[in-house]
Amino acid sequence: MPIEKLRPSFTFDQDKIEQLKAVAPEAFADGKINWDALRAALGDHLEPEDAEAEHFGLFWPGKREARRLASIPSKGTLVPAQGEGIDEDSTQNIFIEGDNLEVLKLLQKSYAGTIKMIYIDPPYNTGNDFVYDDDFTDPLLDYLRKTNQSSKEGVILTTNPKTSGRFHSNWLSMMYPRLFLARQLLRDDGVIWISLDDGESGHLRTMCDEIFGEENFVANFIWEKRTTRENRRVFSFNHDYIFCFAKDKELFQASRKLLPLSEEALKRYSNPDNDSRGTWQSVSLNAQAGHATPAQFYTIKTPSGRKLDPPPGRCWSVTERRLKELIADNRIWFGSDGNNVPRLKVFLSEIDQGLTPHTLWKADEVGTTDSAKKALIELFGGKAVYETPKPVDLLRRIIQISTSETELVMDFFGGSCTTAHAMLDQNREDQGKRSFIMIQWPEPTPQDSEAKRAGFETIAEIGKERIRRVSKNLSKGKTQGDIGFKVFKYLRSNFKAWQDYHGEDIQEIETLFSRFETPLVDDWKPGDLLIEVILLQGFPLDSKVTEQTEFKKNQVFLVESPSSTHRLFVCLDKTIKEDTIERLKTDKHDIVVCLDSAISDEAKIRLGDTCNLKVI
Repeated sequence: MPIEKLRPSFTFDQDKIEQLKAVAPEAFADGKINWDALRAALGDHLEPEDAEAEHFGLFWPGKREARRLASIPSKGTLVPAQGEGIDEDSTQNIFIEGDNLEVLKLLQKSYAGTIKMIYIDPPYNTGNDFVYDDDFTDPLLDYLRKTNQSSKEGVILTTNPKTSGRFHSNWLSMMYPRLFLARQLLRDDGVIWISLDDGESGHLRTMCDEIFGEENFVANFIWEKRTTRENRRVFSFNHDYIFCFAKDKELFQASRKLLPLSEEALKRYSNPDNDSRGTWQSVSLNAQAGHATPAQFYTIKTPSGRKLDPPPGRCWSVTERRLKELIADNRIWFGSDGNNVPRLKVFLSEIDQGLTPHTLWKADEVGTTDSAKKALIELFGGKAVYETPKPVDLLRRIIQISTSETELVMDFFGGSCTTAHAMLDQNREDQGKRSFIMIQWPEPTPQDSEAKRAGFETIAEIGKERIRRVSKNLSKGKTQGDIGFKVFKYLRSNFKAWQDYHGEDIQEIETLFSRFETPLVDDWKPGDLLIEVILLQGFPLDSKVTEQTEFKKNQVFLVESPSSTHRLFVCLDKTIKEDTIERLKTDKHDIVVCLDSAISDEAKIRLGDTCNLKVI
């Protein structure tokens, strides 16, 4: 097998190019797209290129750059933050501290098509709240500067005043690449929920129509976020929106879950005739007559002898023949005295026990911003550490509708981590084994804020502490299942970044190439590089990593995951001993990664015959 040089260059666009090659190989020449051949292959499906051509869509200054930003490979990586989580060696729950755009890029290879539900509560575009000020030239350097990890101190937040000529454009350019990458992570039956107010709701709907497809719009939910009246304003705004888009609407609808029956709904079921099939409720047997057949118009005689015809403009919902079958099966209820209008008995044991979700979510069902803040204050011992949390019951409802008990949930605007809290609570409720990925930028807490005075320097610290406290409370109740999490942080890659040079100084060019005699940065750490290799090879962050003790002369790690059909062996020692090569038992599908300088050419050939060898 050919030996591959390992480089951190994956983007999701590579998969798209491979898919295009598979369906239109004639459109490629010398590895590049031949546009004339591609146009010929597409034929009449192409839109005219003349100046008069028009089509429907959302356009704004900066949209092209926003699209491009999604396809620029990340220059960073994720490194483990040992000791900041709980049950780190066994948990499948992940908290990532970093720029969500760059983190979403890093997760593409390992998590594409695996996430069932995404919920996000992005910053609202009010003119005062911040927008993410993405740097199109060097996102990593921009992130390090904003988080005070580079020499030039920066700030993470930027206002977006309504006086700006690009007030809406700035927000849309921030959201577009993140939603584009999020779609790639969803399963085919996956769904994304997006909280928003009136400010950008129309623009968001049109942008999501483009990214997800208009046909995959599921619903726009109305959430009653407050019950009090704001008398200082022209109108009291008491609701927010939650947009719901599926990757494939038909597949999501097939997997959509019913809401648990409330106590009020269960009270409608009783068993006045002691039917052996259990409790039931009755439903009407008449319907609108607009599309009725003649067989649905007839006279019914009750057990008491009363004769009944359908009301004017209506018909019976079943034929007379079918009614007799239902009566024989004791499925028609004429009342305790046999004199009532007949109704069909619906048994609780025979239905999908749940309620179809409606699109108006009242405060008494899912909570308000005020109840959410009070609950968080209680969790943090009386301290108001976060101003705008969402209610746990609101997120639990979304999780109940969207997921089964073993699926993966993501929130890449993690905030105070209500989504993680709600998922852990829901797992306790239904003994589920869902897992989460939370992503949150280490946004500084405001000066003179309660959070700052309580010792929380960033929003990410609040999110992690919330998960710790929820986990502690759940452990008191002897909750079974995974209530831990492990933490990763977005930092510089262990691989050197190539710097373009456009001058003609030969000595400078030689200096650039000499820097790449080794591809790794000078201060790389084996533990950090191991995680980067795991991601580059498409293994998830919760993969099982075990040191192989049978290798006495080298440190060899085995990486395994249920999502992968092959194994990954990683050895980052400076020299790989002959004994290690002899003991390494692999098959042709397994991957072995090591330093290029650590192994001889002869050993590379031998290993390459038995596995996929990749060198750094």
